[in-house]
Amino acid sequence: MTPELDRRGFLAACTRAGIVSPLMPGILYTLAAQAQEPGSGGKQPELPKITQEMIDQAAELAGVGPFTEEQKKTMLDGLNNQRGSYQPIREMKLENSVPPAYVFHPLPAGAILQTPRQPNPSSRRIEVSAPAHIEDLAFATIGDLSALLRARKITSLALTQMYISRLNRYDPKLHFVITLIEERALAKARQADEEIGAGKYRGSLHGIPWGAKDLLAVKGYPTTWGAGGFEHQSFDEDATVAQRLDAAGAVLVVKFTLGALAMGDVWFGGRTRNPWNTEQGSSGSSAGSASGVAAGCVGFAIGSETLGSISSPCTRCGVTGLRPTFGFVPRTGAMALSWTMDKLGPICRSVEDCALVLEAIHGPDGKDMSAASASFDWNPDFDWRSLRIGYLKSEFDPPEPFKPREAAPDESDEGKKKREIENQRGQAAHERRIYDRRYDLAALDKLRSMGVNLIAVELPKLPYGAMARVLEAEAAAAFDDLTMSGRDRLLTAQGPGDWPNTFRIARFYPAVEYIQANRARTVAIRQVSALFEQVDVIVAPTFGEQLVCTNLTGHPALIVPNGLRGDNAPRPLKIEDTDRDDIGGPGTPVSITFLAGHYQDARLAAFANAYQQATGFQKLHPKLD
Repeated sequence: MTPELDRRGFLAACTRAGIVSPLMPGILYTLAAQAQEPGSGGKQPELPKITQEMIDQAAELAGVGPFTEEQKKTMLDGLNNQRGSYQPIREMKLENSVPPAYVFHPLPAGAILQTPRQPNPSSRRIEVSAPAHIEDLAFATIGDLSALLRARKITSLALTQMYISRLNRYDPKLHFVITLIEERALAKARQADEEIGAGKYRGSLHGIPWGAKDLLAVKGYPTTWGAGGFEHQSFDEDATVAQRLDAAGAVLVVKFTLGALAMGDVWFGGRTRNPWNTEQGSSGSSAGSASGVAAGCVGFAIGSETLGSISSPCTRCGVTGLRPTFGFVPRTGAMALSWTMDKLGPICRSVEDCALVLEAIHGPDGKDMSAASASFDWNPDFDWRSLRIGYLKSEFDPPEPFKPREAAPDESDEGKKKREIENQRGQAAHERRIYDRRYDLAALDKLRSMGVNLIAVELPKLPYGAMARVLEAEAAAAFDDLTMSGRDRLLTAQGPGDWPNTFRIARFYPAVEYIQANRARTVAIRQVSALFEQVDVIVAPTFGEQLVCTNLTGHPALIVPNGLRGDNAPRPLKIEDTDRDDIGGPGTPVSITFLAGHYQDARLAAFANAYQQATGFQKLHPKLD
């Protein structure tokens, strides 16, 4: 029987039984797999027949039913037949680069894209003097470095050698390098110097050394995804973003760390550290990209975000990150985690630097079908005063009082210890939120002092956290082979919230609920987009409901440094060496986030740039020696 007939049989059986919400087949597959006898000779044992008891268990997991005895009897043949359709697809060994046969676009119905026009001037002409020592440029912006290179006051070779030296010097402390690309980088730097000397100037990125998050493929070098078991993986083609930066004359010097398979800052070589406080992790998953830029070890870096992976490390490390509109930058050659949520973007020292990088990497490539042909009309002289600015009023309100979890009547010693740690973390997070709120409020005061008339707005009241389950389902599909083969045990992190466990749980997520969650996203896209008919830019704390919301709806975000915590800041916990325990503390950075409508990234950058120029926080950098 063909898979299509199996599917029809299953649906017919459900219809006859009066069931309109079929279970996710993976639930029954998993239950049956758990019931099978161990195999021999390396062959897949035959799965036992699905039973009525399994249907009851699966119904509880899926939150449907209960079913009558007659309904369950009617379902059995269809369910057993349908299960037979899984194995032929599994035997295809689908690569991570193979997308599903559907394309996600975040625009609401009726939205019109601005098509590319003649580009505006990329950057101002800057007069900069060459320093006595090349290392004095370690924290310089792309604009400053570009002006010096174009005027031939420094060479790309000298700049590249300086950054390579710093990468070697600080990697033992920060653990942010996976692969140093020295030979290729030096050759590209020499080429850039020759071209600039001959008057063949390619633009603002020509000769600028940069680093790639190691989920971007670069031919001839490993692309490890930060994960145990993938240390020697490589691809025969460069990612589109790497190709475009090569074409712009930028010089790739390093492949930076990322938390394994784009989660957190723990990779197969350890934990990437925060240059402001090396006892803390750098957060993730763009862990090395943010740490490397903050430490003055590259001119800029490329990161990615699915649900906070640019926002969080940029906040922790005090650098500027642009998470573009979903579909602005093609992801061809990048590891897929969630086809409907993954976004690539620049991590830099300033907003203007981010704009210069996005200018070079945006636009469709004919391969990533989600990539849209939209314009990025960056103009550093844009009159940001013409923009209507909103702020998410409730997200600036004081946090609700922390309520510790109380002991259960039959609490064990282990349960008591777990509860006490949970309460400690909750109390610490509450105290940190109270302290950090002063920086959020100071940002609003600063904007008002700039003449901005802030308009109070609120996010639509929708279940964003429930919708975000689509990420876990897509990630489990992207790495299905890890779960099914047992190779997930090679990943460094194996806790309840880490990928191996998350992938297993996601196999119990019903297909119908996945579709319903995406339908709910359509509602969210419409309602959040309606906000940007009232205002052009929205100011928000970096963390909170907006982070989940806008990652689901595909709206762009710019994360900018917003000062350093004072000596009176709450001290971070020291329960374990985990991402949850090492947040904050005296002398560490905070951030503020600006949001905009779909493909309004240029106007978003213009406004965030104005705030950054007025505050100057981007000029702060850590003391590493």
